[in-house]
Amino acid sequence: MISCIIVEDELPAREELKYFIDEEKEIKLIAEFDNPLDTLTFLEKNAVDAIFLDINMPDMNGISLGKIISKMCPDMKIIFITAYKDYAVDAFEIKAYDYLLKPYSESRIRNLLKSLVNIKNETVNTVKNNNLKKITINMAPADMRKEGSAYDLSLAIGILAANEQIQSDEIEKYIIMGELSLDGGLQPIKGALPIAIQARKEGFKGFILPAQNAKEAAIVDNLEVYGVENIKEVIDFFNGERELVRTIVDTRKEFYKNLEFSEFDFADVKGQETVKRCMEIAAAGGHNIILIGPPGSGKTMLAKRLPSILPPMTLHEALETTKIHSVVGRIKDTGLMSHRPFRSPHHTISDVALVGGGTYPQPGEISLAHNGVLFLDELPEFKRAVLEVMRQPLEDREVTISRAKFSITYPSSFMLVASMNPSPSGYFNDPEAPVNSTPAEMQRYMSKISGPLLDRIDIHIEVNPVPFEKLSDDRKGESSTEIRKRVIAARNIQTERFKEYEHIHYNAQMNTKQIQKFCKVSEESLKLLKNAMMKLNLSARAYDRILKVARTIADLEGTENVQPHHIGEAIQYRSLDREGWFGNS
Repeated sequence: MISCIIVEDELPAREELKYFIDEEKEIKLIAEFDNPLDTLTFLEKNAVDAIFLDINMPDMNGISLGKIISKMCPDMKIIFITAYKDYAVDAFEIKAYDYLLKPYSESRIRNLLKSLVNIKNETVNTVKNNNLKKITINMAPADMRKEGSAYDLSLAIGILAANEQIQSDEIEKYIIMGELSLDGGLQPIKGALPIAIQARKEGFKGFILPAQNAKEAAIVDNLEVYGVENIKEVIDFFNGERELVRTIVDTRKEFYKNLEFSEFDFADVKGQETVKRCMEIAAAGGHNIILIGPPGSGKTMLAKRLPSILPPMTLHEALETTKIHSVVGRIKDTGLMSHRPFRSPHHTISDVALVGGGTYPQPGEISLAHNGVLFLDELPEFKRAVLEVMRQPLEDREVTISRAKFSITYPSSFMLVASMNPSPSGYFNDPEAPVNSTPAEMQRYMSKISGPLLDRIDIHIEVNPVPFEKLSDDRKGESSTEIRKRVIAARNIQTERFKEYEHIHYNAQMNTKQIQKFCKVSEESLKLLKNAMMKLNLSARAYDRILKVARTIADLEGTENVQPHHIGEAIQYRSLDREGWFGNS
């Protein structure tokens, strides 16, 4: 109830105001006065919430009285009454709550009285809220950065348990993660799979998380995973009022069920037998490859079909790949990834988006392509700085992102497939081409790709346009399934070869020591290789690349030793090292 008094020397005005106050049930008139002195005496002995004060009165001006009252009772709401609006303006010098003009407006008075009631209620609620307990949550360890909303559910359940609003006997046996909506519903989180792996490692019984992430976390065995829709289900579970349905995933069954097969098939490609052969070699040895050819020659078409001839991922590779995609929140309702990733970023991509980073580092495109293919279409169109940051990950097959307080290493073992036009016009040394570029233009265009980056690409192959006769031929080419069988056979040879090496699984991953051990060549092969190195002016890194590719060609043939014709074929796949580029011959 709000208490108020009226100070008004005119009886009609006072009676009219009383009428409206009496109608407002939450406001009580406790006194009325016609002179200022009696008012001051009353206020010395009584607490009042609001005063209706006439400005123009005998003995003392209302403004002067208001100044005295505001000092005596700083929390009191002062509403001035006047017939002159100019006086009302003066009233706000003492921070009056409001004013009323004579003659009174009914709607104005009623709105004013309602606002007084609302102010009072808000004050009461504030006092009540201030009496609530202050809760401090310790997110130890303090030096470990926490971000995101995944802790919402953890904190809410922890507070309820601490206040004994839910039974907490079993709570320590579970990892609880989830983002809370305002209605109590749960939203999916990032990184559910790595969290589940860590939970099992630390001996937790179960993992409670949003239903959208349940399938992803259930990949981990020996851990009970419960997907929930809202916080009420979690509360009822701990109070023994509800049984949660456990999410169970047969990892091996799910994995092998989804292995077959890609929508892109090499059988759709007309002609291009040489390039298909290159793609087969690249897939068999995990080699990086660049396709060089004019527009419409089929570069992008071929690149998109490369994953269809790659060996299926092992269960270990699938788990590793899924973990990376889980960290960036790309795994929802899908569980274990069974297909090798194929990433094709646009040429406007930044270096941070490509290699990873940010204030709180996240994996970039090269890590999302781990165990799969990274396709860079129109390579010279990419900013040079972006391409240069790929040099180290291409060599080391991992990328380290460093910040002042910590550093993170993400795996980035991928096959790089790049495509490019041989010149800005798209054509190279073709007199019948619609547009020709000058040697200077071609030089400038090609200089966007550095020599060290090209050295790290094992196979360079020119892609020529398919003639009309082959385009119109109805015969299907060799299918991806057939090519894949040969690739898998070659990979099996490599797996056996590198079984003693933990981080080496195929030829492209060999370092200098393994090249010396497994790529021994005859005198004839060495002579051939020496002539090529001298004529093409190849770097030491290019020498290693040729030996690796030759080793893969030998594996495809099932040959134990690298033969001269293997070396000869591998040398062919260094197109960009040969004379004749940039307009010179």
